[in-house]
This record gives sequence, structure tokens and C-alpha cells, in this order.
Amino acid sequence: MTKKSRPRKPKSSWAIKILIISLITLFLGVVSIVSYKKGHSDGEKFASIQHKSAQEKQKKLLEKIESIALPKGDLVGKLQDVLKSEHKKMPIDTKHEFDANVLGHPPQGPKRVAKKKPIYSKFKKPKLAIIMDDVSFLHDVKAIKSLRFPVTMSFLPPSLAHPNSAKLASKEKLYMVHLPLEAMHFSSEEPITLRVSDSKETIAERVKEVKSLFPRVYYINNHTGSRFTSDRQAVSNLISVLDKEGIGFLDSRTTAKTKVPEVMASLGKPYIARDLFLDHEADVSYIEGQIKKAIAKAKQHGSAIAICHPRKETLQALKNSKRVLQSVELVYVNKVI
Repeated sequence: MTKKSRPRKPKSSWAIKILIISLITLFLGVVSIVSYKKGHSDGEKFASIQHKSAQEKQKKLLEKIESIALPKGDLVGKLQDVLKSEHKKMPIDTKHEFDANVLGHPPQGPKRVAKKKPIYSKFKKPKLAIIMDDVSFLHDVKAIKSLRFPVTMSFLPPSLAHPNSAKLASKEKLYMVHLPLEAMHFSSEEPITLRVSDSKETIAERVKEVKSLFPRVYYINNHTGSRFTSDRQAVSNLISVLDKEGIGFLDSRTTAKTKVPEVMASLGKPYIARDLFLDHEADVSYIEGQIKKAIAKAKQHGSAIAICHPRKETLQALKNSKRVLQSVELVYVNKVI
């Protein structure tokens, strides 16, 4: 008995099915591309809106700062305009950082326990972080970058005298903010300086403004601040606010009476401070000597932090010291914190 052969399906039906599948695939692909483009376009619009919003906030903050720094129609304000144009010609006086009239010299750095040399010390160099305070202008940034080795720039918050500091910082991968705090004896303070008498709410508001202007700031060190940092309650308020914003504090040690170590210990946090100032004297040979001391500190403790300023003598001394600096690993400050 012979089996009945099943009727073969015409080839045209397979072709139709393949065509339908192809059309569906093509349709889904077109839909996906259109959806992607729309999503991408929406994303770009959202990013643009966010960017414009951030720019508006920064503009308003700068206007607020300028209104405090320069009252309209004020004779002092007009004089400040003249001084602003002459700023580049004026030498930087680094003694403003601490009470030179009282101390004569910078306070000592923190006491640190010397580390034992590890077995692999011959192959691993000690780390030295150099922080450049008072960075405010484009020529500062260019001069620092011309050194061609890691230097952590600490920018002053914007003011009438240096309105572009936040914009300059935004172009850097890593930076600090040099936050003005009240000093014992200092007349030419920054327009917005946090004072011992400021409430925690006032401090919080100021820190939020700084965070808005410098969104990628992770470390702050104090500009002046001998009175502020010697007041335990003021320091406690500041550290508490910074901690909530995810910002660390590095003590510039502008006074030997600093209460920052006590506050940090009470919170179970490590105390971080500069080991020495490099350019207390505007003398190249003096600064070169301080650089050698910083290197010695780094070798003794495994790491060290030095603070200096973008003055011509400092930059020259650093250039002259490139060979001796090869005995340490120059790093950004985040590598030693």
C-alpha cells in the first residue's frame, strides 16, 4: 500500500512569510531609532536646561557677592575699581595667611609619628603634595601648569576682585577651595568671610553657595582663619556642615591654637593639615630651602603637605628644584589624604 504524499506548500508562501518578518524587523528597527533619537534629543534638552539653570544660579551668586563687595555709588568702591586694574602689578603678600604681627613666622605643622621604612622603600618614593593657595586668575593657572608636575590649586571663592575663579576651577580635574575664615589681626579680608559670630545656619548657607559655585569640590582649606579655627564651637559647626555636603577640611594651620585636631578627634575623623609653608619669605633661595624641608618631611613620614602661593619667587624656586623633587613622588592632595 503506497503512502499518500503530502501536498507541498508553494514556495511563494515561504517568501511571503520571510517578507513579512523582514518588514516587521525593519519596522521595529525604525521605531527603535526614532525612539533613541527622541530620547537623545530630550536628554540634550534636559542637559541644556540643567546647564542654563546652573549658570543662572552662579550668576545670581556672583551678583550677590558683588553687591556685598562693592556698594553702588560708594567712593571706596570706585577706588576698588582702580585697584582691580592694578592687581596684576601688586606683589602677593603671603603673610596674610597667619598673624605675622603676632607670630612673626608661620605656626609649626602638626606633630607626626615617623614611619618605619618598609622593605620596598627603595622602590616606592614618599609622596609630597604641594597646594597652591589664592589661585584666582587665568595667569595663575597658566603659570602653575607651566611647572609640568602635579600641583593642587586651591581657588578663592569669586568676588569683585577675582570674579572668574569658579569658572577657572571648573576646567580642572581636581581642585580645592580656599575658604576665607575670620582672622585675629587682618584688615583686608575677603568680602564674604565666615566669622566666629556666624550661626550654624549662616555657615551652612555659605557652604551651599560655595558648593554651587564649585560643584566638584571635595576638599577645603582655610584662607586666614586664625580667630575662627581657634574657636572650638565655630570649627565644630563648620566641620559638621562640610561633612553633610561631603567636603573634607584641610587645616592650613594659621594659628598654633587651632581647635581642628580636637574637633576631628571627637568625631573620630583623621586630622589633615599642612606640614609647612614654602613661601613665608619672598626670596627664591629661602623657598628652595623650604622645599628641601618638605622633601625631608615626606621622607620621614612617608608623605607631606606643603602650601605656597602663585608668586613669581615661588614659581621660580619650584622650577629650580625640579631635580631635588625627583627624590619624592609629587602627587595631588587626594593621594595623601
